[in-house]
Amino acid sequence: MFKIGDRVVYPMHGAGIIEAIEEKELLGDSKLFYILKLPIKNMKVMLPIDSAENLGVRKVVDNDVLTEVMEVLSQEKGVMPDNWNRRYRSNLEKVKTGDIFEVAQVVRNLEILDREKGLSTGERKMLSNSKQILISEMILAKNLNEDEAATLVNMTIGSH
Repeated sequence: MFKIGDRVVYPMHGAGIIEAIEEKELLGDSKLFYILKLPIKNMKVMLPIDSAENLGVRKVVDNDVLTEVMEVLSQEKGVMPDNWNRRYRSNLEKVKTGDIFEVAQVVRNLEILDREKGLSTGERKMLSNSKQILISEMILAKNLNEDEAATLVNMTIGSH
């Protein structure tokens, strides 16, 4: 179980800080929720404590792991399906895992693909969402602001 002040990642939403633990009544049942404050767009998210583990919630990575993530971002584009529909589904599965390396691969591959030939509207939205998830974790792991983290990601992608 996490506690107030912990920095955690909620897959598909991004990283945040647990601000509170509150009891809420939902459909006649009383449940405990983490109240997460996300650094991007100053959003708050309620996360049911009893399903946090199943949802893949984990602690924010440390600096050593972030260094490895930056290495992933700097690599060449990985192999992806040519069919955009298959590629989209494959990327969505990676993002859903909440694994920062998978998210970084999606960001890198879509960013490079966008530079090479452009993306469909759906893939452009996925790139934007994936990038926000990655940036939110970088903000909390390295104590950066959003612009600094975004610049670092953009400068690192394809830098080899």
